[in-house]
Amino acid sequence: MTSTLGTVAHTSSDDNTTEIHRARATLSPALKQATPVVVDHATGSWIHGTDGRSYLDFTTGIGVTSTGHCHPRVVAAAQEQCGKIIHAQYTTVMHQPLLELTDALGEVLPDGIDSVFYANSGSEAVEASIRLARMATGRPNIVVFQGGFHGRTVAAASLTTAGTRFSAGFSPLMSGVHMAPFPYAYRYGMDTDTAVDFALRELDYLFASRVAPNDTAAMLIEPVLGDGGYLPTPPAFLAGLRERADRHGIVLIVDEVQSGVGRTGKFWGHEFCDGLVPDILITAKGIASGFPISAIAAPTELMAKAWPGSQGGTYGGNAVAAAAGVATLAVIAEENLVDNARERGDQLLAGLATLAERVPAIGDVRGQGLMAGIEFIDPDASGSVPTANAAAAAKVQQACIDQDLLTLTCGPLGNVVRLIPALVVTADEIDSGLARFGAAVDAVLG
Repeated sequence: MTSTLGTVAHTSSDDNTTEIHRARATLSPALKQATPVVVDHATGSWIHGTDGRSYLDFTTGIGVTSTGHCHPRVVAAAQEQCGKIIHAQYTTVMHQPLLELTDALGEVLPDGIDSVFYANSGSEAVEASIRLARMATGRPNIVVFQGGFHGRTVAAASLTTAGTRFSAGFSPLMSGVHMAPFPYAYRYGMDTDTAVDFALRELDYLFASRVAPNDTAAMLIEPVLGDGGYLPTPPAFLAGLRERADRHGIVLIVDEVQSGVGRTGKFWGHEFCDGLVPDILITAKGIASGFPISAIAAPTELMAKAWPGSQGGTYGGNAVAAAAGVATLAVIAEENLVDNARERGDQLLAGLATLAERVPAIGDVRGQGLMAGIEFIDPDASGSVPTANAAAAAKVQQACIDQDLLTLTCGPLGNVVRLIPALVVTADEIDSGLARFGAAVDAVLG
C-alpha cells in the first residue's frame, strides 16, 4: 500500500489489481472557528443556523456585511449582473458596474482624492498603497504604529503589529518597516492628550534616531485599530501625522478597510479629525456588503506616479462585486445608515459603559459608531499597567453563543471582545444585544 498526498492505493493479492481510494478533503486545521455555528441562511442582523437557532450577529463577517445580511437591493443587483457578465477582466475590457462604482465613490471620497485602483482584498489594497508610495517618492521606508493590522500576505503582515500570530513563522519579512508607538492611553495609564504627546515625541525620536524622514516613503495608520483592540485614533494624533507628513514629504496612508463606509458614524473614520485629507485612502470590507472588492484612492497626480504594469490583477474590480458595491453605497445613502451607525453606536457604547460600572473585570469600553471594544483585565492585579485577562474575554465570547449572540475577540493580548453590528441594526436589536452580552458576562464573571 502506498500513499501520496491524499491518494491511497490498495493492491489485491488475488488478481494484483489496484483500487484507488481518494482521501476525503477537509478544511485546513489551521482554520479555527470562533463559533460552532453552521449557517443555513441570514437576513439583516440575524444568522439562522442549521441547528434551528437564530443568532444576533454582532460580527458581520468582521465588519463586512455593512447593509446587513442579504439586503434585497444588494441581492437584486448581484443577481442582475450575473445574468449579464460575471467576470470582465478590467485591464482587458471595461464594464459598466466598475465605472458606476467609481462615480459613486467619487461622491464620498475626500476632496482631491479622485483616482481609484481596485483589487480583491484589504491586504492587496494595502500592498498596492505602499508600492505606490515607494514609487512616487523613491524612498524605501514605511512607518507603522503599534497595534495596527494591515493583512496577512507577506508585505501586509510585515506592516502588521496587532499580534505576532500574523507575522511569525515565515521570516524574513519585508524590509524597510519601522514601528512607532500608538497613543493607547488606557494601557499607558495616561489621559489622551498625554498619550498623544508621548506618541508624537517618540515618532520624532524615531525619525532622529533610526529612520531618516527623507528616506521615509509613507506612514500607515488605521483611524480605529481593528485587530489591535478597537482603539480610536485620537484626532490630535492624526493631525500630528498630517503635519509631519507635509513637512517631510511623506505619504500619509489611511487604512479604512474596517473603519470606513459608515462604520464609525462618519463615512470615513479619519473624518473625526476635522480637515484631514490623507494622501492615499484604502477601503474594502463594507464597500460591497460581502462581495470581495477593495480599492486604494489617491489624487490623480499621485496615482500617475505608479510605474506601468504595477497595478492590475485577474479578479480585481469584479463585475458582480462592483454591482453590489454600487447598490451598497446607494442603500447607505438612501437609508441614512451613517446616521444610524452613529445613533446606534452611541446607544451601544452607553449600554456597555453602564455594564462596566458594575463589572470590575471590564477595564475599558471604547469605540466609535458601530465599532465597540470591551477590554477585560484582572482587577486584583497590582501595577500601573492593567493586567490583561484573555481568559475572561474568551469565556465571555463563548458564553455569548449560549445567549444566541455572535461576537469576536481581538487585541494583541486577546483580552478584548469586539462588537460589530450591521449598519442597519435597530434600537431594539442593540438593546437585545446588550442584554445578551450582559447575561454572558454575568455567567462568566458572576
